[in-house]
Amino acid sequence: MKILLTQDVYNLGHAGEVKNVADGYGRNFLLPRSLAVVATTSALKRADAVRNAAIKRRAQEQSDMEAVAQVIGGQTLHFMVRTGEKGKLYGSITTANIADKLTQILGKEFDKRKVAMREPIRDIGTHAVTIRLTADITPTVNVVVTPEGVTVPVATATAEAPATEASATEATGADVSSTPDTPASQQIAAPGASPAEGV
Repeated sequence: MKILLTQDVYNLGHAGEVKNVADGYGRNFLLPRSLAVVATTSALKRADAVRNAAIKRRAQEQSDMEAVAQVIGGQTLHFMVRTGEKGKLYGSITTANIADKLTQILGKEFDKRKVAMREPIRDIGTHAVTIRLTADITPTVNVVVTPEGVTVPVATATAEAPATEASATEATGADVSSTPDTPASQQIAAPGASPAEGV
């Protein structure tokens, strides 16, 4: 069937363009979502107006969406979930779940329809998910799904420990690591350090 696009459609075309598409795709997807109209004679007369309006709208959207892409592109979204014995999720991570995380990052409502997933995520691990902000702007976010009760290791903790100890030495003027004659219960902890566990 021949249709006139009234909105930009990813991988198909821009508003104001006339396209030939499969009947099922047109009638079951494009037309119900107001993304296109049947290319009748009267509709085609509006093609230029639709195209010009879309150009102006696209320019503004391009600017807005480029700013959004800068913020969310490459972001890592963490989800803690219940899993079964084989690592399968009880439930799934949906486009709505991901949109909620992006809403928190952006501070404004994010449309779940812009999260491009064919089906929900049902496995633990890291999943790259495309966000279709416009037909041309498609940043990717990393969705990390972790089983409940599993602590995600902090890679910088060990590396930062020596620096913290050195800072404490400089601040107090004493070597806090060498007090062999002083019982552990009477030693003074370095500023900001937590008491040792298990003592």
